Amino acid sequence: MAVSAALALVLLAGPAIVFSISSWHSVTEPGTTTFSRFVAPVILLSLVALPFVSAGAVFRSGRRRHKERLGAAVPAALTLLGSSVIPLAAFCLLLVHAN
Repeated sequence: MAVSAALALVLLAGPAIVFSISSWHSVTEPGTTTFSRFVAPVILLSLVALPFVSAGAVFRSGRRRHKERLGAAVPAALTLLGSSVIPLAAFCLLLVHAN
């Protein structure tokens, strides 16, 4: 589980850095509303936290079915990695179609 968490953080690092820089620029520009200053960091945090929340839910579900820790960790690790690849793929599509 620790290896998949580290790999998920590596996969999420690129989109998180780019989205944080763009949200920082949009928040600090003059004329932005208070709502947009609040929403940009929330979107960034949800982008990084959502894969870990979903993997935790899968792990708890496996533990409720009385599986061993390793038996419950394998689907959770796959969920973590799969949900980390989705923002990376969206980021790559955004870069390809931005021109």
